[in-house]
Amino acid sequence: MSDVLELVDVSVVRDGRALVEDVSWSVKEGERWAILGPNGAGKTTLLNVASSYLYPSSGTARILGDQLGKVDVFDLRPRIGMAGIAMAEKLPKRQTVLQTVLTAAYGMTATWHERYDAVDEDRARAFLDRLGMTEYLDRTFGTLSEGERKRTLIARAMMTDPELLLLDEPAAGLDLGGREDLVRRLGRLARDAYAPSMIMVTHHVEEIPPGFTHVLMIRQGKVLAAGPVEMELTSRNLSHCFGLPLVVERVGDRYTAQGLPLS
Repeated sequence: MSDVLELVDVSVVRDGRALVEDVSWSVKEGERWAILGPNGAGKTTLLNVASSYLYPSSGTARILGDQLGKVDVFDLRPRIGMAGIAMAEKLPKRQTVLQTVLTAAYGMTATWHERYDAVDEDRARAFLDRLGMTEYLDRTFGTLSEGERKRTLIARAMMTDPELLLLDEPAAGLDLGGREDLVRRLGRLARDAYAPSMIMVTHHVEEIPPGFTHVLMIRQGKVLAAGPVEMELTSRNLSHCFGLPLVVERVGDRYTAQGLPLS
């Protein structure tokens, strides 16, 4: 399998502070990665490098075979799907759910005077149906619940048939029911052999969907562990990552974590 993402000694420095430092990491075709770490660890920074919107201060970043700094990112970015809070803030609140997903076909955030082919509309409807949003096609984006917005954003990210799908805290802000529904749907997507390689940022092991194959743990900008989830998602690694004693348990195809009781 070829690498869809390869970082070699990547550092990102802002105002004299390293957001990530000397990160070497690769993601191969078909892999599904969860990035775990506390607030300010550098998770979203890594995701922004993977999306081509953030260049390393040093080191080398290759995305889908092309090196940042030596490729026209406007040719590269349509091959990368991105869903997160930053994208949600760019989308018009009065636009319908169907329009919100359709505009991704043109790399736009809002409708203008473009015309969509029937095949575009069929694809948008299919992705929305897969994420349980068929009943919301004519609802405006601004009236959706947090969970409904998250599912719309993922459908939008899939619209360009990306080779790499990036999810920035997709379950953040959801209640228990919304989280479990989203995790279940992401698990179904992760198990699809035709789905793109995936990288998801999260704070919580409970949010890692079934079918995710690998985990990367990062703390204070440095990678602590990276590899197959069943090998690296351990109590020892997670405790080191979050800086307190934690116990990881596997229940079926899901993981949970909790702190040790105070003595």
